Amino acid sequence: MMMDVREIREYLPHRYPFLLVDRVLELEVGESIVAIKNVSVNEPFFTGHFPDHPVMPGVLIVEAMAQAAGILGFKTMDKKPQDGSIYYFVGADDLRFKRPVVPGDQLRLEARKLSERRGIWKFAVRASVDGDTVSSATILCADRKV
Repeated sequence: MMMDVREIREYLPHRYPFLLVDRVLELEVGESIVAIKNVSVNEPFFTGHFPDHPVMPGVLIVEAMAQAAGILGFKTMDKKPQDGSIYYFVGADDLRFKRPVVPGDQLRLEARKLSERRGIWKFAVRASVDGDTVSSATILCADRKV
């Protein structure tokens, strides 16, 4: 199942400059998602991180992975933010960064659902560029009413 940015905005409450998923390439409801973030030199964070050596902040790579997981969670629950539900990023374990992400990279975001109990979801997430792992983690998200 592919999703363009218009449909992604139905499932994520984020907006520019904080929407970090540009397209969903694959989505198996209840199982996994593959999405992409095109990293442009025009990203607002590159103005200060770092002007002479632009590197995407690691925390934003984690956020991009969490947003992909959020889409998977919302699709799995058959909910949207407009239904009064919000998906909070609440934790990360085994977080690793392997290499920098720079302008021109296409960040491939993968998330696989590991478990769900009482509104707390656990996902295995990975970000890669050209097949090389950039970052990986196990993250937790919480589904809550707005």
